[in-house]
Amino acid sequence: MSRRLAREIAFKTLFQYDIGKNEVEPTISQLIEENGLEGAGVEFSRQLVLGTLKNLEAIDKALAGYLQKWELGRLAAVDRNVLRLAAFEILYREDIPAAVTINEALELSKAFHSEEAAKFLNGVLDKLARHHEGKEVE
Repeated sequence: MSRRLAREIAFKTLFQYDIGKNEVEPTISQLIEENGLEGAGVEFSRQLVLGTLKNLEAIDKALAGYLQKWELGRLAAVDRNVLRLAAFEILYREDIPAAVTINEALELSKAFHSEEAAKFLNGVLDKLARHHEGKEVE
């Protein structure tokens, strides 16, 4: 199973839902088919999308606390949706180490936005993860 591909499909689905108000099911199904994702990867991708959307209000509230001088709605759509996806994993998927989640989020950001954006997201996600793990955050 390619979790990286599953995450990419989940990100693209969330992005299309956010920007184009596309319906989730036909969007994710089409992306899964186009990318040849199979088996456990399909289930993982769906869990990421549905979990993120189910907890979107709490995720956005949690992220807002770490966006210094920024509002989530004013971020680039790529950044906003990468953050949401990663925050879902950090806050709700204890089976995935935060370091793995952050690394995967940075790879998505680099692929779909920029190296500079990835640096910004790294800072936000690192603070969120450390706070969630009970480590002191400055």
